[in-house]
Amino acid sequence: MEQVRKWVAEGLQVFCVEESCSFGFVLHRALVAAGAQSFLITPIALNGKRKTDKLDARALCLRLSRWVDGNRDELAPIRIPCEAEQQRREGTRRRQFLVREIRWLGNCGHGQVAEYCHLKLPHRWWGARKWRKLAMLDPWVLGLLEKLRELILALTAQLEALEVELIARVKDMPRPKGLGELTLVTLEGEVCDWNRFNNRKQIGSYNGCCPGEHSSGGKRQVGGIDRMGNGRVRCLLVEAVWRFLIWQPDWKAAVKMKIKLGAGTAMKKKTVIALARQLAVDLWRWRTGRCTMADLGWVPRS
Repeated sequence: MEQVRKWVAEGLQVFCVEESCSFGFVLHRALVAAGAQSFLITPIALNGKRKTDKLDARALCLRLSRWVDGNRDELAPIRIPCEAEQQRREGTRRRQFLVREIRWLGNCGHGQVAEYCHLKLPHRWWGARKWRKLAMLDPWVLGLLEKLRELILALTAQLEALEVELIARVKDMPRPKGLGELTLVTLEGEVCDWNRFNNRKQIGSYNGCCPGEHSSGGKRQVGGIDRMGNGRVRCLLVEAVWRFLIWQPDWKAAVKMKIKLGAGTAMKKKTVIALARQLAVDLWRWRTGRCTMADLGWVPRS
């Protein structure tokens, strides 16, 4: 930072490029505050299977040099969320973290009882009613479970309080039937701003549901989805599509693919992925005011 400030004070233009990493956006914001023009890009394979800090720095500087010279295909800077958007997104990601931890601790209890008692614990064994039924277990094993249960109950209390806070954000927001409050607030947090997308192609590729392609000459080969996007959003959209197929029978996108949805299990799963991409587009159109729920064939939640 001191060197950047020195160069800027001397009247020089300073350009920086960084790969997105565990530093988050702190380094980028510090560079911008120091007067540099900073670009943050997604991690990419710069040198094939050879990776060192020196090789990566050289490759990034070459790309940055060509970018400054006017070649805008060399870098693909990502959007930097503001601090308010980042904090809002952190709430939904913390909820996912707590859910994973509770599931992991619960599975630890299942494993210990299976190892030492050769028994199977009931689902959500830490609940008050099911916990009373575990008194017949070996006292030593029960002591292990009790410590796990204390952790699970503490995390569950945090999770419930966090979910109340998250649901309050979208409680009064209209939403289609089949799109839950937690799903909607998580999508809102991950996307940050629906108006950041200028067209349907941008939002369609943001979730990584676009098909992979390997084509050359007159031969075109399309494969599975590329997964080059926000995995959290992709997972939520796929889950939402399965619910929409039940609660939104008049959804226009699903009606168009009615034949494929009834053409067997394998084809139905592929069609659901395609509908997940279309759902992202429809949500973008709805949230930016380009259309209404009625235009999409959605029934609002009463």
